[in-house]
Amino acid sequence: MRVLMISHMYPSISSASEGVVVFQLTKELQKLGCETRVISPRPVAPFPLRYLSPKWRAALQLPSEMTWDGTQVNYPRYWAFPGPMFLSPLGKRVHSGLRKVVADIHRDFKFDIVHAHMALPDGFAAMLIGHEYRKPLITTPQATDTDITLLRNSRSFSAVCTVLQNSAAVISPSPSIEAKLRERTAITAETIPYGIYASSVFAGKSDLPRKYSGRSILLSVSRLIPTKGLELNVQAVAKLKEKHPSLRYLIAGEGALKEELVNLARDLNIAEDVEFLGNLPHHKAMEYMSICDVFSLPSWRETLGLVYLEAMAHGKPIIGCQSQGVDGLAVNGETGLIVEPRNVESLAQAIDFLLTNPEQGREIGQRARKLVLENYTWEVTARRHMKTYEQVLASHA
Repeated sequence: MRVLMISHMYPSISSASEGVVVFQLTKELQKLGCETRVISPRPVAPFPLRYLSPKWRAALQLPSEMTWDGTQVNYPRYWAFPGPMFLSPLGKRVHSGLRKVVADIHRDFKFDIVHAHMALPDGFAAMLIGHEYRKPLITTPQATDTDITLLRNSRSFSAVCTVLQNSAAVISPSPSIEAKLRERTAITAETIPYGIYASSVFAGKSDLPRKYSGRSILLSVSRLIPTKGLELNVQAVAKLKEKHPSLRYLIAGEGALKEELVNLARDLNIAEDVEFLGNLPHHKAMEYMSICDVFSLPSWRETLGLVYLEAMAHGKPIIGCQSQGVDGLAVNGETGLIVEPRNVESLAQAIDFLLTNPEQGREIGQRARKLVLENYTWEVTARRHMKTYEQVLASHA
C-alpha cells in the first residue's frame, strides 16, 4: 500500500517540532509495511510582504525537497496572502503549487491513497489531486478547521464541507472534533486519536523530588501562546495560595506570552511560586511530568494535545477544557478533570480538589495511565489507520 501524505505541518530544517504528529504517524505506518511520501506545501508571500516577517522569510529558506529521517519530503511553494478573506480559495492555490511535484512523484510512486491532515487548505488541494489521479481521499480535520475555518464565513464553511463530503473517510484525531464535525456539518467521522510512545514514560532516577521536597507541583508543558490558557493557571494559583501555601507552578516552554505571564505572576504576588523552566528536551519534560502532582493545560483551542496523554501515561491527573482536545478521551472524574474553558473559578476548583484529595487524584492518574498505554500509543494508532486504509481501498476496488 502506498499513501501520499499532504500536510503543511511537518518537520523541516526551520522547525523540527512542527507537525511532529504526522511525522510520527508516518514512521509507524512504514513499520507496518505502508510506503509513504510526504508533501508539505509552504506559503510564499508576494514582494515585499515575504520579507516583513520571520514566518515568510523562513519559508523562502526551505529546500524544495529533502529526506527527513528516511522519509522523502517535498516542500512546494504556493502564493499566500495575509487576512481571512483569502482563506476560502487557498486550497486552489495550494493545489496549483503542488501539481507538478505530484506529477513527478507519481512517475515512481503510484500512490493508492491521498491522506490530508487538515481540511483547508491541505484537504482541498488533496481532493483535487485525488480527482485527477482517481484515488480516494482521506481527511483528518484539525481544531483550526472546526473552531476557526468552519465559523469564519459561508465560503470557508462551504470549502471545508466540500472536502469532507468528497472524502472516502474522515478521521477525527479527538472525540471533541468528531462531535463538532457532526454538529456543524452533519459529517460522520471515525475517531482515531494520535498517540505517544510508551518508551517515553520516564522511569529513571531523578533529583527533582529532592529539589521540590515539600512542594505540591502543578505543571504545564506548552508553547507560551494565548490559546493555551496558561494565564488562567497563574490566576488559579493566586486564588489557591492561602489554602495551599506549598503549591508551586512549573511552566515548561517558551513563547510570545512569557513576559506577560511573568508580569502577571508578579502583579498577583506569586512570582516566587511560579517557575519558568524554558524549552526542555523531551526526556527532561517527561522527567518533570514524573514528579508533578497535577498536570494542567486549560487550552481553549486544541486538536488533541499529546502532552495530556504523556502526563496520563505517567499516572498523573490531568486538567483539560470542555469540548477541546483531550475531552472525551479523559472522562471527567474518572481519567481526568474537565473544566469550563476560560473560567478561572472552574479551573481553581479542579486544582483544589486534586490537591485536597491526593488519593483520589492518584486513582484518577492510575486509571488514566492504563487507558493511554492500552489504547493511545503510536503502534495502536498506526494499526487503526492501516485498517481504515484497507477498508477504503476495498470499497474503491
